Amino acid sequence: MADQQLVVEHSAGEPTADNPVASAAPPALPPHESGSRRRRIWIVAISIAVLILAVVFGAPLVARMINTVSTDDAYVNGHVTFVAPRVAGQVAKVLVDDNDHVRKGDLLVQLDKQPYQVIVDQKKAALAVAKSNVTVAEDEVRAMVGQARAARFKLDHAIEDVNNQIAVLRASVAGVQTSRAKLALAQSDYQRALELQKTPGAISQQDVDARREALDTAEATLKQTLEQVYQIRASLGLPMQPAKGEDLTSVPADLDQTFSSVRSAMYAMLQTVAPLGIIPSSYTLTPKQVLAEFYARDPSGNFDQIIAKIIKKAPAIKLAESQLMVAQSDLDQAELNLSYCDVLAEIDGVITRRQVNPGDNLVVGQSVMALRSLTEIWIDANFKETQLARLRIGQPADLDVDMYGSHKMFKGRIQGFTMGTGSTLAVLPAENATGNFVKVVQRLPVRIELTDYDPEKVPLFVGLSVTPYVYINEKPTGPDAGKVLRPISELPERPLKTQLPPIKPELPPITPELPPVKPEKQP
Repeated sequence: MADQQLVVEHSAGEPTADNPVASAAPPALPPHESGSRRRRIWIVAISIAVLILAVVFGAPLVARMINTVSTDDAYVNGHVTFVAPRVAGQVAKVLVDDNDHVRKGDLLVQLDKQPYQVIVDQKKAALAVAKSNVTVAEDEVRAMVGQARAARFKLDHAIEDVNNQIAVLRASVAGVQTSRAKLALAQSDYQRALELQKTPGAISQQDVDARREALDTAEATLKQTLEQVYQIRASLGLPMQPAKGEDLTSVPADLDQTFSSVRSAMYAMLQTVAPLGIIPSSYTLTPKQVLAEFYARDPSGNFDQIIAKIIKKAPAIKLAESQLMVAQSDLDQAELNLSYCDVLAEIDGVITRRQVNPGDNLVVGQSVMALRSLTEIWIDANFKETQLARLRIGQPADLDVDMYGSHKMFKGRIQGFTMGTGSTLAVLPAENATGNFVKVVQRLPVRIELTDYDPEKVPLFVGLSVTPYVYINEKPTGPDAGKVLRPISELPERPLKTQLPPIKPELPPITPELPPVKPEKQP
């Protein structure tokens, strides 16, 4: 019956001459077949849409999975600067609070400056005294130079006295010769008078007595002149009777340099110039040798230049100048401590962990707050050891930060590898020598630096979770590209140890410096 009904319905729908309209109408479908057809169309459409979405969104994910290595164990890290005062004192002002963005050089905390200002004033007064002491020392040295010149002239006078005594000795010896000649004449006259007295009336007794008196006078005169010669020789430190073959005028050639009064005058002069730092090379030198050493201090023998050097290097002046330097250093330190009352920001960053308030008494090095840098940050990604084989320095990476979601992807590159896994760098590293070892996949911290980071627009905060995707099939770029370890030769050169300059104490000059004397006055 159903089949017949379908046939009748079909034949009724065929076109005829009597019913042309009926011939144009489509055959009617059952309701259940129409709904099934629509469902099939929707299924196909949804399948196509899902396929398109899978191709559009799945292809990049598949490509990323093939070309990258990633980990969800990564976070933002950065440097932290702990702010601490360099001097002790009471807090006068605190100008920042947590989460404030500051620039390098901004004032953070101010200590009470009054105690340090008092110290600065004291050091300024001490510096003024030290400057005055330098002037006084210079005047004293010039006075010593004048005294040394006076001692030099006394030395000349002592030499002249010796030469005068030698001249007097020679004159006295000449007087002895004259006295001897007069004595010989008086003896001859007296002998002739005695011979004439034998002839009566040839000579009077008065003439004989006169010639006898003249003989006695000549003998006394000769004796007197000899005593004078002996006295002069004794005063010159010579024996009264010269050695055999020498006459009374024989004296050593260098007597004017070795005589006791000359040596005494020379040592008095050396005592005067000793405070000037002038020391002879030997205390057995003669005055001429000492003067020669003095003039040898300047190639041209210029007296003014020698004196200028003496004054400049005088111990008293050097001591006063050293005290001046100490006073200046003390003042500089006091002013530096005064400037340290202003605690400044050393880097650009954000204030955290503020632990200071006005009125607090701080000690040197006490941490009062922390300063987190917004620019000096990086990503610490803990990759599994099974992922490290193809990682190299310089490989690019996409950084997905949970804070910003998928709409912001940061760019970076691998900067280096930590020399040790996380377990070995822990405070309590694992001990696997117990016999119960179970192999666990280790993770190695890999540092990734940011290459397109702008903290003013999209800041990153330390500790945020990050998912890095490192492109292992792309060519590494930048410094040390393609390496695992940074070569030591490419690091900036720096000394292995501090080289201190050798200490060279300034010793007194070996060559003596004595007050000069004009060449024409030298003996």
